Amino acid sequence: MNEAQFRQTLVKLDGNFLLKQIGQSNGSWIAIGRLLSGSDIGDVQRILNKEPFDYLISSENEVITITGSGEANVILRIPKIPKLHLGLFLATVLTTLIAGAMMEGANIFSNPMEITKGIPFSFTLLLILGCHEFGHYYYAIKHNVDATLPYFIPAPPFLFLIGTFGAFIKIKSPIYRRDALLQIGAAGPIAGFIIAVPALIIGLMISSVVTVDSEQVGIILGDSILMKLLTFVIHPGLPENMDILLHPVAFAGWIGLLVTMLNLLPISQLDGGHIAYAMLGEKHKTVAKAAFLTLLPLSFLSLNWLIWGVLILVLMRSTKHPPIHDIKTPLSKENMYIGYACLVIFFLCFIPVPFQIP
Repeated sequence: MNEAQFRQTLVKLDGNFLLKQIGQSNGSWIAIGRLLSGSDIGDVQRILNKEPFDYLISSENEVITITGSGEANVILRIPKIPKLHLGLFLATVLTTLIAGAMMEGANIFSNPMEITKGIPFSFTLLLILGCHEFGHYYYAIKHNVDATLPYFIPAPPFLFLIGTFGAFIKIKSPIYRRDALLQIGAAGPIAGFIIAVPALIIGLMISSVVTVDSEQVGIILGDSILMKLLTFVIHPGLPENMDILLHPVAFAGWIGLLVTMLNLLPISQLDGGHIAYAMLGEKHKTVAKAAFLTLLPLSFLSLNWLIWGVLILVLMRSTKHPPIHDIKTPLSKENMYIGYACLVIFFLCFIPVPFQIP
């Protein structure tokens, strides 16, 4: 435990405990003060019990002493899955199965069993999205932040090609520490990226190389730096009149990289916004505005960027990130490296023109 972590706990006691003195002895942090009117030791103890460190509290002549020590205790309990979460997940499994089957040319109306052709796509995409959200969830629990299990959002596959609008978790308590904000924000994109890359590699290896037909109607997927690199390695020397018809597993991996890139935009409460705010503090305002304004010229390349910008304004209403208490506490080098790694992932996954219809 360091001083910043100890002080963050004391902040949570503001309504019950008046701090008078703080110090360190034999590796432990000690706070001395008194209870506020209407509070008792039980109130303080209940708050301390929720913290990820070891705390002792004692009282003598109305003087309260709180001693904190140890490393964070991460206790991952298997949560009870609410019916809403389970229902949404099962619905998303169904819609992504249908979407994957349609990609394989199945007609599930005449032969419902052909829905099984959608398993590779559905499994791969939900694995990527699930790992992304559980990355956030794990680090939220690690930092004693109350968070929900993931909400998976199904979408009609006949209207929305991939059968899902994605997934999210809801943070239900404040994030007090700068390092916690960065780690919770970064864990999702990193976890999703780790799964999406091998999925894309495997998918490209089993994808078909076809002759380009200028009259063929379809969606052309944009290339990121990583996509171009993997294509060059797996399908070297591809002639100009040839292209790759992505296998559904590769398509799911491509979507995973796109989702990772979009979430890493350093705007508002996107994952990239959490990371940028944790790293830059108040300077994040300038970066967020610049990133948002960049969406305007990008929209001339692809209307997808304009749609994404409108969604950010509608859902988040601002490019700013909500303040946290210890934003002036410096991040460790290790945490800064995590932020830099996310920046590298963003540039590897960046796609100027995500979709194009010839």
